Amino acid sequence: MEISAEQTLPIRHKVLWPNQSVEFCRVPDDADGLHYGVSEGGALVCVASVFISGEQARLRKFATLPECQGKGIGTAVIEHILADLKERNVRCFWCDARESAGGFYHRFGMSPEGERFYKGDVPYFKMAMILS
Repeated sequence: MEISAEQTLPIRHKVLWPNQSVEFCRVPDDADGLHYGVSEGGALVCVASVFISGEQARLRKFATLPECQGKGIGTAVIEHILADLKERNVRCFWCDARESAGGFYHRFGMSPEGERFYKGDVPYFKMAMILS
């Protein structure tokens, strides 16, 4: 389901950057993004934000609560996002993926581009795919 940028913040904070402030978890263009969420028992357990620019879409701040990981929730979210982006005629889908999540993104056909880089002490790769 689509949610507001504000609704994404508690999950972003808890999963991605728990040692930072909630404000650190905002994206400057949050107001312009598409925000997706999955609820279980009335509470959000997974969030993802997508920012479209021309024919490209960037996934940012994709997070699933640890106790809900491994249940296929994140896979369902990515599949939904990819279908939505194809309907919007987006050609390229990409993200800065934590190195530890590379295998997850690879399953959807995304490939690393360029060299490893770091945000703080967390290693990342840019991963991308062309949508057909």
